[in-house]
Amino acid sequence: MANKVVVLGSINVDTTYHVERFPQPGETISAKSKSSAPGGKGANQAVAAVRSGAQTSFVGAVGSDNEGSYMLEALKENNIDVHHIMVDKYHGTGTAAITLDANGQNDIMIYGGANQAMTTDVLAGIEDVLDGANFLISQFETPQEVTLAAFKLAKEHGVTTILNPAPAHDIIPELLSYTDVIAPNESECALLTGIEVADEESMLKSAEYFQKRGVTHLLITLGSRGVFYATPKAHGLVPAFKVKAVDTTAAGDTFIGALSSQLKDDLSNVADALVYAQRASSLTVQQMGAMPSIPTADKVKAALAEN
Repeated sequence: MANKVVVLGSINVDTTYHVERFPQPGETISAKSKSSAPGGKGANQAVAAVRSGAQTSFVGAVGSDNEGSYMLEALKENNIDVHHIMVDKYHGTGTAAITLDANGQNDIMIYGGANQAMTTDVLAGIEDVLDGANFLISQFETPQEVTLAAFKLAKEHGVTTILNPAPAHDIIPELLSYTDVIAPNESECALLTGIEVADEESMLKSAEYFQKRGVTHLLITLGSRGVFYATPKAHGLVPAFKVKAVDTTAAGDTFIGALSSQLKDDLSNVADALVYAQRASSLTVQQMGAMPSIPTADKVKAALAEN
C-alpha cells in the first residue's frame, strides 16, 4: 500500500542561469543560457514523493500572480493534492535565481514571498489530510512557527514527522521535540549542533545531541560519500552512487521525497529506504533542472537493478 505523505513547504519558480564559472565579487559575466522551471524545496520534495509512488498532499502558499497559477498547475499535473495551498493577495509567489557552472555546481538566491509570509492560517482544515497520513515533511524555506504548529497536529494524528533543516539557521528548540527524523547535510548539521562533522565519532555525537532533544533518527547527507544514519538501534553509512553530476539543484529534495515514499511507519527499514533515496538522487543530478529532473519509481528501480 502506498505511503500517504503531506509536505508543508516552499513553492518557487526557479530561473537558472548557465555560466562557465561563478563570477568574482564585483565581476560581471555573461550567461550562456537561461531557463525557468517549477521548484522550491517543498514542491520538489512533494514531486519526488509522488513520482516514487506516494499519495501526496501539499500545504503552502503562492501569490495571486502568474507564477502562482503556473505552480498550482505544475503540482496538479504531478497528481499532488493542492487543496491546502493558500493564495496570498499581498505577497508574490516565491522565486529562486540559480547560477549553474560547467561542473554542475550551483549558487542559489531565493525570494521567499508568499512562502515566508505564511502563517498558521495555512493549517486550517489540514486534519483531513493528516488523518491516515504516514509522514509530514517540512523544511526551513517557510516559517518555523508554522512547522511547529503543523508538527504538533501531526503528532495528534500519529503521523511521523521529517524535518529537512535547509537552509540551516537557528532552530526553535521546541520544534525538535516534535521531530522524529531530522535530515541535514553535514554543514547544516554542524551549524545546528556546533559539532563539526569530520568522522563517525563526530556524527554519533551529533546523533546524541538530537536524541537528547527528542529526535530519534538522524540522517546526515554527505554528498559523494553517501548518507550517515543513526537510530536508537543502529547506525551506519550508506554509500552514494557514483555518477557524473550535471546539475545538483534538486538532489537533496529528491532524496527526502523519495525516502518518504519508501519508509515504513516504524522506520525499521531506514537503511533500505536510504539506498532507494540515494539512487533517486543520483538520477536527478544527471539531468538539467530541478523538478523536471526528478525520476519516477520505475526509473529508480531500473537503475537499482543495474547495480
